[in-house]
Amino acid sequence: MFAQSPVLYRPFLSGRYAVSAGLYRLGVQPVPWVGEGVVETHTFALDREYPRFVASKVAAHRRALHEYAGEAGLTPDLREEALTFIARTLAAESDGGMTWDGRTFRNAALGWAADLDPRRGSVEALARFAAPLADLVMEVTPVNALDFLGLNAPEDLALVARDPRTGQDWLAAAHVLSPQHWDPRDKLGRDFVAVHTPVAGSGPMNATAPRLVDAVITRGPFVRFAWGVAMSDRLDHHPAAPPDADRAGSTRFDPDGAFLRVERQTLTGFPAAHGALFTIRPSTSPLREAVANPAHAAALAAALRTMTPEQVTYKGLDGLLPDLLAWLDTRAERESQGQGCGCAVDFGT
Repeated sequence: MFAQSPVLYRPFLSGRYAVSAGLYRLGVQPVPWVGEGVVETHTFALDREYPRFVASKVAAHRRALHEYAGEAGLTPDLREEALTFIARTLAAESDGGMTWDGRTFRNAALGWAADLDPRRGSVEALARFAAPLADLVMEVTPVNALDFLGLNAPEDLALVARDPRTGQDWLAAAHVLSPQHWDPRDKLGRDFVAVHTPVAGSGPMNATAPRLVDAVITRGPFVRFAWGVAMSDRLDHHPAAPPDADRAGSTRFDPDGAFLRVERQTLTGFPAAHGALFTIRPSTSPLREAVANPAHAAALAAALRTMTPEQVTYKGLDGLLPDLLAWLDTRAERESQGQGCGCAVDFGT
């Protein structure tokens, strides 16, 4: 079930860094940096990185679940639609490794099964059995149905709700155990603009918030990508998690310790339930691998040079960027003061 190699996405091939919706219709529109004409159809990426994601999520869960997950005004209708979709889609995309019959969700790799009530959000009759990855979840007990399904999926999960009378939107639930230097508790109950205002350069996107939220709920599903360069491949960078080299004041750029971190995000709407599911799948690839092609190194350097000072700070690149750019320029076989690479295609992201 988990033999497939993870996809190495390179959203920076546009040659610029931009904070925008960047939505592609899932199952319809090819994503430029996936492959020529390739149309992705999956919501969940069940590849050979799966054990790593489960282990990281369990560690965060055991440390302090309340710092990563919660609800705020989640309606029974949205809970039922979203949880049913998650269970059904995980089963459909797992090549038989996970099953869902409308009541019981079973994961043959993790060695557990549970009865779920998607409307109430309850998890009952948790059963465990021998399985290849059973040791990963042996000492964790899910607190509700969203928690259980979130531990079975590599992706983080969030539910956005919208009041059909007022049009007001808010983050109604979060199960985000692999955050990149942000606290899910700061987002719960807040609207799209409040959630994204801390993101440097999000102003133009926030200005379209009502139309964007409407599109997500009524016209999806969509897939989008966000990216950055990190000095650690750890998945969980909650502000309260134990610190590591990424964004530490003493850390300096080291190509052997640098990673391209890309988040693949899907958005699936449930119009009848007035909300949407937002999944977040981070991936970390050694930077040397991500820019092994000189043209890729040139495109990344060009994209990094389009960042504003505020975006450089937001992405944790203060103190790293000069050495990072110099290394990329050398790898791209051009002078570090060169203007652009002339090799990138603008994909409009």
